[in-house]
Amino acid sequence: MINRREFLQKLLVGAGALAVTPWLEMPLLRADLFQDENLSEDQPLGRNCTGGMINIRRTPSANSEIVKTIYEDTVLPWVKEVVGEAPAGRTSKKWVETPEGYIFSPSFQPVYNKPNPILTELPQISTGKGMWAEVTVPYTDLFLANPPARAPWLQESVSPRLYYSQVVWIDDMVTHSSGQVLYRVNEIAGTYGDIFYAAGEAFRPITQEEVSPINPDAEEKKVVINLSQQTLSCFEGKREVYFCTVSTGAVYNAFGERVEEWGTPVGPHPIWRKLISLHMSGGATGAGWDTMGIPWTSLFAGEGMALHSTFWHNGYGERLSHGCVNMRPDDAKWAFRWCLPEVPFESGDITVSMPGGTIVEVVEI
Repeated sequence: MINRREFLQKLLVGAGALAVTPWLEMPLLRADLFQDENLSEDQPLGRNCTGGMINIRRTPSANSEIVKTIYEDTVLPWVKEVVGEAPAGRTSKKWVETPEGYIFSPSFQPVYNKPNPILTELPQISTGKGMWAEVTVPYTDLFLANPPARAPWLQESVSPRLYYSQVVWIDDMVTHSSGQVLYRVNEIAGTYGDIFYAAGEAFRPITQEEVSPINPDAEEKKVVINLSQQTLSCFEGKREVYFCTVSTGAVYNAFGERVEEWGTPVGPHPIWRKLISLHMSGGATGAGWDTMGIPWTSLFAGEGMALHSTFWHNGYGERLSHGCVNMRPDDAKWAFRWCLPEVPFESGDITVSMPGGTIVEVVEI
């Protein structure tokens, strides 16, 4: 048996003679939108978000019998989250019960499958037409509109996708020869210049009202990140108004080696830039990262450490990042709206000079 990546590599080799034909005039060679007619829009789901294979266990323990192995992006019904045994080297004891057995929760992104109506036209803005949009299906395939690929992650992938909760800028619509309407996906900040098309049904337009500031006139706003507890608290004066678990800098890599630059720096740091969506990249070759469409980003330390939404793991409460503060999408969005400065909706981006915006105080107690 071959996995999805190997299948697509063989398929693309066989389709090499067709490469000179514009893909908009060709039959789509792969599923471009997650589909399962047996699942309702209200059914909680989970996606294997590891980028590789994971095991389903008979009971919520890494020592339990393996009943099945699933490949990357496999989607299964999410029955409930339970407490089990932490695997070796991990602190999380959370597992997800599925109809087929138990999956270690940090490896399983909670998602829904909610396709959207296709717009007749894009919203009008001051500079033309366009909209911020959120992916509301487990995944949707991306088709490169302006080859060759520029971003490092695209050069290493034969099947680029966007995933549930990612946010991108949509600036055009086209109709495929099959009759399917596709949205043109662009990036405004941090982009390498790649432009894509993707299934229009995958995207929910984001309104200005839903990203409006939360309690903007409150005095003495402060965010406190507790590295020891892996928690985030938002304070107005001495009153805590929001609390959630997060994932901060890993400090140790997969080989147990200490990596100082991965640690989230202790101390008070003012937010100096905020973006609705940002393409993030960094790190050394072989150990770096390059990810598009990271939503609800609030930069607070150095040139790239930020509070931001995360879709590539579900291990909140563990140190898993390269220095940033990884947050669940809803938590990151709330903090983004609450923290200062306020962000202009159309540009989705603001930078402020010192003394900066809301203070993010990182402590280890």
